[in-house]
Amino acid sequence: MSDTKAILAIAKKTIENEAEAISFLATLLNEDFSNAVECIRHSKGRVIISGIGKSALIASKIVATLNSTGTPSIFMHAADAIHGDLGTVQKDDVVICISKSGNTAEIKMLVPLIKRGKNKLIGMTGNPDSFLAAQADYILNTYVEKEACPNNLAPTTSTTAQLVIGDALAICLLELKGFSSKDFAKYHPGGALGKKLYLRVGDIASNNQIPQVSTKSDVKSVIIEISEKMLGAAAVLEDQKIVGIITDGDIRRMLNKYDNIYGLTAKDIMSVTPKTIASDVLAVKALEIMQANNISQILVVDGENYKGIVHLHNLIKEGIL
Repeated sequence: MSDTKAILAIAKKTIENEAEAISFLATLLNEDFSNAVECIRHSKGRVIISGIGKSALIASKIVATLNSTGTPSIFMHAADAIHGDLGTVQKDDVVICISKSGNTAEIKMLVPLIKRGKNKLIGMTGNPDSFLAAQADYILNTYVEKEACPNNLAPTTSTTAQLVIGDALAICLLELKGFSSKDFAKYHPGGALGKKLYLRVGDIASNNQIPQVSTKSDVKSVIIEISEKMLGAAAVLEDQKIVGIITDGDIRRMLNKYDNIYGLTAKDIMSVTPKTIASDVLAVKALEIMQANNISQILVVDGENYKGIVHLHNLIKEGIL
């Protein structure tokens, strides 16, 4: 028990220390930050982000965030840059160098080369008196009083600060560009996130069979239709218009209610006013309707025309749920 308390106390202290440092970052924001955002926003080139050690890992993450939110970016390792990769930087590119101290050997070698190319240089550093800060056109101050590491050695709080400033850059650019959820979907076509942003009900229904019966269909025909189409339900149509739905649950309720089902038709056992959804609506909306109404299927329509069924299992398979 004592070990558990000690572990939780250390974890809590780490989180509190980093949270305090992140809050302090807000007080360090100044015109340099705003100017750096505008510099990137109006640049005709890309954002090249470089660093060494743990800062290089943070640089990679910031690159990924910028790319996914509409700002073309490339990672360039500082050590590799001075051994041939400097060719990554093109005429109109903006370069961000990340370094806690701002005085590492690689940064001191790289910065003059960038300046020689006349590219705008943004320095992200925790040391505003450093070589990097002195050479940068704009400084993003990521100063932290101490690392979460008890020896004040392992990059912890400082790299978290770099990450947060990177996120702040990305979100500022996103909002200034009016980057929408539709734009976001273009860059995230795969996985559950992308599907929530672009997958439509009609896309799913088109891959399913279309179970349907008429109001006069006998019970046996209804059961066969539901079983063969494997969606747990069938739409009931009259003059090609939806008038009801019969689900597995309706079949069970029928068996409980009637001792003799001979002579019963779909009209006798269907549920009227079934939930429907337009084929061009996002699939995630279908999930919301299903959850709100505690149902497993929803009928898909195009105007007044019946187009099929989307089942909860379809949404699970697509990763929507």
